[in-house]
Amino acid sequence: ASCICISDYLENDETTVGTEINIKHISATPQNMTVRVKSELIQINGREFTFRCEAFDEAGKIGECIHKRFLVYGEKFTKKAESKLI
Repeated sequence: ASCICISDYLENDETTVGTEINIKHISATPQNMTVRVKSELIQINGREFTFRCEAFDEAGKIGECIHKRFLVYGEKFTKKAESKLI
């Protein structure tokens, strides 16, 4: 949900990677029940984005979190990660 929240604002090879998530689990959801998630961008600090997220099932709120993502350039990021294989 957080990726979708900012996807229209990213350019060319830009993408984001998750760097931190602090989750509060409130309630279990039974199998086959629909879950929806709401994500709100609450802070931008340079290339770091902070989101407040909430999850709901058909009966109510089931969880919430603060989630951080960092702007990276896809090709450069992938090359750096793959360099570990050498």
